[in-house]
Amino acid sequence: MRDKTQPNSAAPGDRLVRAGAIVFFVGALATLVTVAPLFLGVKPFPTYMFGLSMLMAVGFLLAGAGLLRSIAESRRQARKSSRKPVG
Repeated sequence: MRDKTQPNSAAPGDRLVRAGAIVFFVGALATLVTVAPLFLGVKPFPTYMFGLSMLMAVGFLLAGAGLLRSIAESRRQARKSSRKPVG
């Protein structure tokens, strides 16, 4: 039996994973910008820039939540397909 899901359709949790990846990379960029003055010997950035570095953790959590949601949906579909009556 063939799966009815289209190859380009978004599964539950895919948007969270994508959003988490974007937020993570923005946080990684903020971390690089924040740490760069320490190596270049120039005046450090304001404290709020260190807060922007925390976006890496937020992005990681968003992507993890999307992954867990995708796993839960896969398990739900597997349970649903195993309960179908034969015959």
